[in-house]
Amino acid sequence: MGAGWELEAAAGRSLLLCAALLVAGCALGLRLGRGRRVADRGVLAWLCYDALVHFVLEGTFVYLSLVGTVAESEGLIASLWKEYGKADARWLYFDPTMVSLEILTVVLDGFLALFLVYAIVKEKYYRHFIQIALCVCELYGGWMTFFPEWLIGSPNLNTNSWLYFWVYLVFFNGVWVLIPGLLLWQSWVELKKMHQKGTNLGKKRR
Repeated sequence: MGAGWELEAAAGRSLLLCAALLVAGCALGLRLGRGRRVADRGVLAWLCYDALVHFVLEGTFVYLSLVGTVAESEGLIASLWKEYGKADARWLYFDPTMVSLEILTVVLDGFLALFLVYAIVKEKYYRHFIQIALCVCELYGGWMTFFPEWLIGSPNLNTNSWLYFWVYLVFFNGVWVLIPGLLLWQSWVELKKMHQKGTNLGKKRR
């Protein structure tokens, strides 16, 4: 019974950490977005949460993997990755593909998210260029995380458990597909508006 309660406590702490990062990211993003339209405030909230996840959770995963393995590590964030490792065993032990991908994600995606926050807040002309670059990187990360695994029959994925498959694998990873996809669409629409505005302005000058 003691071991069971310890596991439940570890899972609870991990979920609380995820919730705390979500609240912190949303609060910071909404604060930075004061006075702006609702869509941009939502984007800023997502970007702040996105950056926190990349730096705090994934950054720690990279560190733990470079000095040992998640399975051998102790601590709050290590317990979070151990819980996720029940759904995808590659995160428990040193998988060079996953570690390499996460190094790229932490460094490139994390700083792109911060750069995009700056571009939105300061209303920089390159906002949608950065937004498109970040979204493509996020989608690439999702593709390279799962597609190679699917090609070999998903031996490391636990698809027999509803919790591990639908919540850990599908939901938590699906968020990083859905939202970047929506942001790509937003950039497409905004760039189309800019082009039409420029075209109409050019016609009027003729």
